[in-house]
Amino acid sequence: MNSEILAGLDFFERDKGIKREVLLEAINNAVLAAARKAVGPARDLRVEIDAKSGDMKVYAKLTVVEKVENKHDEIKYDLARKFKGDVQLGEELEVPVTPRDFGRIAAQTAKQAMMQRIRQAEKEMIYDEFKDRAGEIVSGTVRRFERLDVVVDLGKFEAIMPNKERVQTEDYNIGDRIRAYVVAVQNGARGPEIIISRSHPNFVRRLFETEVSEIADRTVEIKGIAREAGHRTKIAVWSANEKVDPVGACVGMRGARVKNIVRELNNEKVDIIRWSADVKEFVLEALKPAKVKSLTLDEAKKTILIKVDEDQLSLAIGKRGQNARLTHRLTGWEIVIEQDKSAVDDFNERVGKAAKTLADALHIEQAIAVQLVKGGLSTLDTLAEVEPQDIVDACARANPPIDIPLDKAAEIQAEAKRATGTLASTQ
Repeated sequence: MNSEILAGLDFFERDKGIKREVLLEAINNAVLAAARKAVGPARDLRVEIDAKSGDMKVYAKLTVVEKVENKHDEIKYDLARKFKGDVQLGEELEVPVTPRDFGRIAAQTAKQAMMQRIRQAEKEMIYDEFKDRAGEIVSGTVRRFERLDVVVDLGKFEAIMPNKERVQTEDYNIGDRIRAYVVAVQNGARGPEIIISRSHPNFVRRLFETEVSEIADRTVEIKGIAREAGHRTKIAVWSANEKVDPVGACVGMRGARVKNIVRELNNEKVDIIRWSADVKEFVLEALKPAKVKSLTLDEAKKTILIKVDEDQLSLAIGKRGQNARLTHRLTGWEIVIEQDKSAVDDFNERVGKAAKTLADALHIEQAIAVQLVKGGLSTLDTLAEVEPQDIVDACARANPPIDIPLDKAAEIQAEAKRATGTLASTQ
């Protein structure tokens, strides 16, 4: 073994923390395999390596015989006496069988074995160091891309952020400094792999634990997180201490704490919600800022029917149903959001009653009477006072429009006048 390999042993033992004995064992096994090829199928072949000088010798255990029939297992008696003067026939003797020019072959083999063992040792070190760090946040630099996966340099080691763990609204460039959540450390066929994520809900959890001291010391507890990475996160918090406002603690003075988290998430929206054991109260909090008109629970189906006014419908559902989806994930209940039509139904009922009164009194069709009521001509007194053209215009605004001639409108007005006159006389 040459001085270069000896220097390599010193370097890797000192700087990489790989024990010299481990590397020597790997080199010994590799050189022994090379010796078997060079010497042949000898029995009990052994390689001896001087750890200080680097010299390597090959030994084989041979049986002492008068006449050699198998040169790989036997040695002639006269030759054996050169190695041991008092050797006996039938005795097993270990003799040097180092092939000519074996030093060059051995040195090359030793280099390859050492580098291979170093790579293996580094992988073992990765696993040993990171196996207990799953669930932590790490910082690194984007090193390269493997298809859609991002390889991140963590210093001594590299981590992989698979495409499914990326935030699709984020762009990464080589050299960018990023933080990510360690999802798992896998010791697979290709060696240990550190899998990191920026889209995992627990990335947000760890950010809050880092930023909010009340969460770190368990004064405030995170009860649940629902996230659509890059768009919106809902996080439910609670405190057993009645004097502590869990939402206020997470928001921080003038929003400083949550602003730091939002900045790390590249302006992803974060809704901090007060958790409650009361499902109704919890769902109402989760749907904010939408105002709920009514809420009905179906315990058997674990479904909640939410009714809101028309102007609150899009706010409650959210963009592409996002608010409803996140509320479902956060609470565990299926959320059904509908427009509250009770006011509309009540209005339609009043319109129907008023229209029937007009239709009976004026002897006109119900559809015309309904449109007159919707057009503001809902009483006989009003109809008696307006112009026939107003009646025509009111019917024209129907959907679909009701086309009545002007003389028909004049007849309706005249009938309204007669009706009001009759009513007046009877009073």
